[in-house]
Amino acid sequence: MNEEMIARRRFYAEEIQAVANIKTEAVVEALASVERERFLPPGPWAIRSEADFMAPMRHTPDADPRHVCHNVAIGIDPARMLFNGAPSVIAGAIDALSLAPGDRVLHIGTGLGYYTALMAQCVGPGGRVLGVEVDHDLATGARANLREMDWIEIRHGDASGPFVETFDAILVNAGVTHPLNTWIDALSECGRMIVPITATFGPVATIGKGPMLLVSATPDRARFTVRPAGFVAIYSAFGIRDDTMNTSIGQALSRTPFTPVKSLRRDVHDADGTCWAHGPGVCLSLE
Repeated sequence: MNEEMIARRRFYAEEIQAVANIKTEAVVEALASVERERFLPPGPWAIRSEADFMAPMRHTPDADPRHVCHNVAIGIDPARMLFNGAPSVIAGAIDALSLAPGDRVLHIGTGLGYYTALMAQCVGPGGRVLGVEVDHDLATGARANLREMDWIEIRHGDASGPFVETFDAILVNAGVTHPLNTWIDALSECGRMIVPITATFGPVATIGKGPMLLVSATPDRARFTVRPAGFVAIYSAFGIRDDTMNTSIGQALSRTPFTPVKSLRRDVHDADGTCWAHGPGVCLSLE
């Protein structure tokens, strides 16, 4: 790696730290050391920023890796609107998980593995990272990209099945209507989960909008504490969304776009005024 790219990656990391108010130094160091271009298709690249998300897609002039050292989403498969998401958003989500060396991490929706690599750098070789990706080609690519980090395992699947282990942190990297019970059950006693709760609107059903929530385990496994951790537009998870919850979330966002959700409930109860979004087996509650 030449000195110019070392300096550029350091500036990129510090810029993301400032924009996303990242407090975990390990996340900043990972941004500065992991080569983002290694987890992308060959350039030139399609790019989008938060300012031009709905505008026509832009492209880098060439395949120089300096172009990806910015706070922009980079096309993985632009025809399907699949992007390596904006670093300030995803790195901010990783920061909220407060990863520590030795932590066990589950990453649902690895794409080609860039953010999986960032988390693996944070937990180090003494930790474990399991990445799950529903797209076979992306899973194969992530496995190849991450082969040098032997504390990472990549699986192909939709992450809907039960896990035989628990995790200290879970990052869901696709829009869902609710966290699956199998994910919640996989949280350790002090586990944390970042999950984008989204509703789809209009004809573009592959993209949803909604709050990013930090869900934290409690001794009462029927109710988990929740705090908002941002608002996102993100590619929707495939095959695990619930139509009833999608409608409920869409209605809730129309009433209160900046959600005051305080807990996730799994106990059986009828919908009432304390439910921000209520569906079969799960409720995002205002209390």
